[in-house]
Amino acid sequence: MDSPEKLEKNNLVGTNKSRLGVCGWILFFLSFLLILITFPVSIWMCLKIIKEYERAVVFRLGRIQADKAKGPGLILVLPCIDVFVKVDLRTVTCNIPPQEILTRDSVTTQVDGVVYYRIYSAVSAVANVNDVHQATFLLAQTTLRNVLGTQTLSQILSGREEIAHSIQTLLDDATELWGIRVARVEIKDVRIPVQLQRSMAAEAEATREARAKVLAAEGEMNASKSLKSASMVLAESPIALQLRYLQTLTTVATEKNSTIVFPLPMNILEGIGGISYDNKKVTAKA
Repeated sequence: MDSPEKLEKNNLVGTNKSRLGVCGWILFFLSFLLILITFPVSIWMCLKIIKEYERAVVFRLGRIQADKAKGPGLILVLPCIDVFVKVDLRTVTCNIPPQEILTRDSVTTQVDGVVYYRIYSAVSAVANVNDVHQATFLLAQTTLRNVLGTQTLSQILSGREEIAHSIQTLLDDATELWGIRVARVEIKDVRIPVQLQRSMAAEAEATREARAKVLAAEGEMNASKSLKSASMVLAESPIALQLRYLQTLTTVATEKNSTIVFPLPMNILEGIGGISYDNKKVTAKA
């Protein structure tokens, strides 16, 4: 027993392989006879040119003449009994206008996008749907709203590629019976309220400031560790301290030639302070 999907596909318009009846063949021969009688004038009315990117679906007495569309090139259309419909096989750009969406975290946003699709089966596009382009456009709008309604705002902003891929998969599955193949889906813009934009900007600024303070603190810690190591090295070698002084003096003299710096050891100041303090004590005792 065939599956329901297979039965449904076999019952679609355009997949019937029933042939013309007796009356159909009679009308066919009469139309062909009319072409012969009015030849060669009629041949110019019966020959149609189909471009490389087009296909023609021919209806003969209301039935599709073949399971496959005709073209490109010259095709023969019989007068009175044949009607043909041209189908463009080039990629179509479907611009989705901004859709107002309520995200999963209760944030109102406006999202627009673009869908690229093309018709790969002209017979299905003509026979199985009334207006294939309008149907695809409305389906793209609905699918965009349904998919984005299940996502949070952060997921929409950071996962556009994954969301676009899921929308493309859903559209491709839904439009397969219409002869449509979705090539690409892109989310162009996500618009959020102004107050929310300010809140997000303030949050981002606070995060950057906190990160800058952390980096500055780490830099100070690393610098203090380096200074500690340098002081230990200089303490082991007094000559290194003298060389460092000369190097600093050279740098200062290069930038400001009128400035000369003489280092004064701290122990001298302590000695001077101690002497003055002892002198005060001696004076007080006297």
